[in-house]
Amino acid sequence: MTTSRVDLDSERMGRDLVTLVLTVVELLRQLMERQALRRIDEGDLTEAQSDEIGTTLMMLDQRMAELCDQHGVRMEDLNLDLGPLGSLLPRN
Repeated sequence: MTTSRVDLDSERMGRDLVTLVLTVVELLRQLMERQALRRIDEGDLTEAQSDEIGTTLMMLDQRMAELCDQHGVRMEDLNLDLGPLGSLLPRN
């Protein structure tokens, strides 16, 4: 009977988990941004609502950058390669 050992590096696992969570948050942030831009383009929002959404999206983008810096993750690390489907996060 052979036993296999799994070497678990808790620091790396923690960083990988943070990267995964930040990837999901960034994906949701980008989806919200696209939805907001669509609504603005269609004229569904007042000027005040458009301004508020713009400010909120800028703050979310800044906070994502801060979280990445805080945890030593680059924004590029969040963009997963999905093989033939391309990358998860389109970057403008």
